[in-house]
Amino acid sequence: MERNYLIVDIGTGNSRVALVTSTGKIIDMDSFENQYKRDTLYDDAQYFVPADWKKRIFEGVKKVIGAHKDLKISGISASGARESIVCYDADGNDFLGLPNIDNRGAKWMDEIPEKSYVYEKTGRWCTEDFPAAKLMGFRKMHKDEFAKIKKFTSLSEWVGEIFTGKIVIEPSMACETQLYDIDDMKWSEKIAGFFKIPIETCPEVKCAGESIGKIKKNIADEYGIDENAEFIIGGADTQLAAKAMNVKVGDICIVSGTTSPVVTILDKKYYDDKERCWTDLNLGGKTYQVETNPGVTGNNFQRFKKVMFPDTSYAELDEILAKKTDFVCTATFSSLNFTQRKSLKKGGFVMRAPFPQNMDLGDYALAVLADVACSIYVQYNNLKEMIPNSNDYILGCGGGFKQKFLCHAIADLTGKELRMYEGFDQATVLGCVKLCNEFFGIDNKESTSEPLVYKPNGSPDSLIEKYFQEWRVNRNILNP
Repeated sequence: MERNYLIVDIGTGNSRVALVTSTGKIIDMDSFENQYKRDTLYDDAQYFVPADWKKRIFEGVKKVIGAHKDLKISGISASGARESIVCYDADGNDFLGLPNIDNRGAKWMDEIPEKSYVYEKTGRWCTEDFPAAKLMGFRKMHKDEFAKIKKFTSLSEWVGEIFTGKIVIEPSMACETQLYDIDDMKWSEKIAGFFKIPIETCPEVKCAGESIGKIKKNIADEYGIDENAEFIIGGADTQLAAKAMNVKVGDICIVSGTTSPVVTILDKKYYDDKERCWTDLNLGGKTYQVETNPGVTGNNFQRFKKVMFPDTSYAELDEILAKKTDFVCTATFSSLNFTQRKSLKKGGFVMRAPFPQNMDLGDYALAVLADVACSIYVQYNNLKEMIPNSNDYILGCGGGFKQKFLCHAIADLTGKELRMYEGFDQATVLGCVKLCNEFFGIDNKESTSEPLVYKPNGSPDSLIEKYFQEWRVNRNILNP
C-alpha cells in the first residue's frame, strides 16, 4: 500500500518541507531561505532563533498539507545540515541555534589538549567547525546564557522534538558534535571535559529509522495530520543522500550541495595517521563514512547565479557554457584545503592584465563552476590516495549537479563515468523516504530507470584539463 510522508530538510542556506509518496514521488514542496544573525562579540559568529525557523517550517507544513487535504500522512522525518545544533533550557524551550557556519570557538582552540586523541576518537580534527567548539566559544562570552543550556540536539532531531516533544540524536549527527566516541559508540566524558561541556547536556542516542513517537495532538489537529502518524528519525544530510543513491561499501559518491563532500562507505573504521580525512558514522552507526571535502562550493555558484544570472535557467546557462571553447580567467572560492586542515581565506578571479577585451559574464560563470569541479577533483584524488578505488564509475547526487557543465567536468577530470540516479537532486529527501519505508515494512525497490551517465572524453587537452593546470597555480598564488 502506498503511503505519504512529510519530510523536513533543513539545509545551510535553504530549507524545505516536502510531501512525498513512499515510491519517492514528490507531490508538493515549499522552500525558504534560512535567516541568521551576527553575534558581534566574536570575529566570526552567527546564530539563529529557533522560534523564527520553527514558524517558517510550520508555514511550509500548512502550505503543502493544505493543498492536499485528501492525503493521509503516515510518517514524518527530517534531514539536517551537519555540525549545527539547537540548545534547550531547563523547561525544554529551544532558545539558541548554533549553525555550521558559526566559528565563535576559533579563538580558543589552542586550549584543547590531546588533539590527536580527539581526532582518533571522534574522526575529525580539533577545529572550530564542530559544535563542541561552538559551545566552548559560547561559554567564553555568554556565561549566564551557557549555564541555561540543559540539553542540545542536531537540526534533524530538533525537528523531531518540534513534532513529538522528545529530545534524541542520531549517531550520524552525534559524531558531528566532536563529543561522541565512535569507537565505543557513546558520549566521551573525557573529550567533553576538554571543552568544559557538561556531559548531561548530551542527548539520548537513537538510530535512524526508529520512531520517537506519535505526533503531538495539538500539531496533528492544527495541521490536519493523522493522529497516528509516527516521527521516524532521519539524520545527517550527507549520509541520507548516500542512502538515497544506494551507495554501497566501496563506492565513491560526490554529494554536491552547499559543500561537496566526497565520501566512501566502509565496514570498518578508517584511521589516517596523517589526519587527512574525516571518519563519520553512517546512519545507525553500523558502517563508516570516510570523507574529504573542498568546503563551500555549491553555495558560491548559487550566490553568483543569483546576482549575475537571476532570470537564466540552468538549461539556458548550460547552453551559454557549451559555446565556450576556452577560458579567460580562473576563480578561487572554495573554502578548504582539506587534507592540510587549512581554510582558504582569499578568493577571487584571476586573469591576465589588461582586462580581456572579449570577456563576458559567461566567462565568469565558467570560472566559478570550473572552480567547483577542480576543488572536488583535488579531494577525490586525496580520498583515493588513502583508500584506493578501482571502480570505473563515481556516483553523484545533490542540487549542484543540475548544471551539466559541472557533471562533464567531473567526468573529464577523474576519467571515470559519473552516474546519477533518479531523484539525485532531491537525495536527502528521498533518503528520509527510504527510512520511513523501512519502518513501515515497505520494500525500497531500486530504480529500474537507467542512470544519467556522463562519460569522460578521454582527452588530456580538454578545456577543463587546461583550466585545472592554471587554476592550481593561481589558487596557490592567492593562498600560498
